[in-house]
Amino acid sequence: MVDTKIAVLGSGANGASIGADLTRAGLDVTLIEQWPEHVEAMRTRGVEVRMPHCTERTPVRAFNLCDVATFRDKFDVVLILMKAYDTRWASELVKPVLADDGIVVGIQNGMTIDPMADVLGAHRTLGSVIEIASNMFEPGIVNRDTPREQSWFAVGGIEERAHARATDIATILAHAGRVEVSDDIRSSKWMKLVANSTELVTSAVLNMTVMEAVQVPGMHALMIEAGNEAVRTALQLGHTLRPIIGMTEADLTEPDRFAAALLDVVHDVYSIPGQKTTVLQDWLKGRRSEVHEINGHVVREQLRLGGTAPVNSAVVDIAEAVEEGTLTAGPDVAPMLIKRAGLSIVK
Repeated sequence: MVDTKIAVLGSGANGASIGADLTRAGLDVTLIEQWPEHVEAMRTRGVEVRMPHCTERTPVRAFNLCDVATFRDKFDVVLILMKAYDTRWASELVKPVLADDGIVVGIQNGMTIDPMADVLGAHRTLGSVIEIASNMFEPGIVNRDTPREQSWFAVGGIEERAHARATDIATILAHAGRVEVSDDIRSSKWMKLVANSTELVTSAVLNMTVMEAVQVPGMHALMIEAGNEAVRTALQLGHTLRPIIGMTEADLTEPDRFAAALLDVVHDVYSIPGQKTTVLQDWLKGRRSEVHEINGHVVREQLRLGGTAPVNSAVVDIAEAVEEGTLTAGPDVAPMLIKRAGLSIVK
């Protein structure tokens, strides 16, 4: 593994901290990032990762996106940690610098494995589920709320040759957290989509953390129903319930309870006071979110199946209004969202 040339494309909060972990393990790692000030900070000072009980500063090799066109050596492994909506062009970007027998791993939210496979070939593509809570508001500095011992990944392929590489990738990622090899990565990624549909956008439209949002009257039920719609969609598509992020097989016996159980795990194990979801972080930075790749994906798949997902549709509508600037995220949005979803507030 020491001779394996690894690139991390998308070296923001999660990408930079994972890249730092792999670098500290002695691996050959190149970080590629689209924020020039962050690249300069990493080149000058390294990556500073602030965790609950310690801070680590790691010298890294960092490049801007535009530098990729100058690369002559090819990479054996590329880890993509870009936003889900950037997946296709990101895959095109690294295609010329991927070794003939190289593998690309999409460590992202959303169902990104298919656009990656379209560009790179399914035999060179692995999907991944990630559970790490981190943020970055200053160049070169990552606030990682989830230390390595609590960080979690699943990896797997949709094609036999790619899936055979999953164990090697798991060995690499084990320097950054606990890793499982999934024999059904589509289902595993759908389970993470269930989790994301319950809590990422639903809390962000209230300008709250998940821990705060679940306390707002009516919101806990709405969040669970958004997840239930995602569960029903996944099952209709032929996927199966899978234990992720520390769940057990016992959590799979009641499909109608799965979303609630998953939200409990996210809330109890992976949430801390003041922790902003990735969607809320995006909005605070003036960027668009992945709402269309999360809640919107549930809506689109239900439409394709001939059904509806009213709660997720309402979440998308409200999020679009926030991003368009016609609505301000805040606690007052809750009654509007609940009503639009066709639910009621039970006090």
